[in-house]
Amino acid sequence: METTSSTASQSSGNATAGAVAANSSAGMSDMFLKLLVAQIKNQNPLEPTDPSEFVTQLNQLSQTEALQQLVSQNSATSSMLFSLQVLAMGNQVGSTVTVKSSTVKLSDQTVKAGATLDTGTSDLTLVLTGPDGQVHRSSLGPRAAGKVAFDIDPTALGLPAGEYGLRLETSEGRTLTAEVTGQISGLRFASDGSPVVDVTSAGTVTTADITVFLGRSS
Repeated sequence: METTSSTASQSSGNATAGAVAANSSAGMSDMFLKLLVAQIKNQNPLEPTDPSEFVTQLNQLSQTEALQQLVSQNSATSSMLFSLQVLAMGNQVGSTVTVKSSTVKLSDQTVKAGATLDTGTSDLTLVLTGPDGQVHRSSLGPRAAGKVAFDIDPTALGLPAGEYGLRLETSEGRTLTAEVTGQISGLRFASDGSPVVDVTSAGTVTTADITVFLGRSS
């Protein structure tokens, strides 16, 4: 399964990163001690270095090692949380979610959509841009501030199946990001290693675009 292999690869990369961090910490400590020994060997016997300076340097070494250990621990914690996130999202395949999206995939089924209005509007307009670049506008009428919901019915709008650009405009000139509801059909990793989700009605979105989990249909 793609998700499993990708997770294994990511875990391997995280383990390698942890090993590199540990080697880096050990290398820094070794270099610090070598510099300290060299300083002692090459000091002027007639003007010896104040012993308190060596104590200060040893304290700095301890602080540096502590910081390096903290960085390594944070890296390990981050890797563990990432793995848990991927496993949790993998278990959500088949669930219904609402996501922020600038696109909508239309077939012969009605798509449930919505948005959040900070202030009311005398007319809210649904704007769909087809694959051919043609713009289709549909008035949704006046809407009060708060959550608004509406359906995108491709049959009623006379729109063929395809992926459309999606946005909402108010009569006052504001442009809003729409939300659409669909099912999670898959989970995969983007080129930068971050998880992305395939949603039936919206296409590919990031996990941050998910606003509501509605669970699986009974």
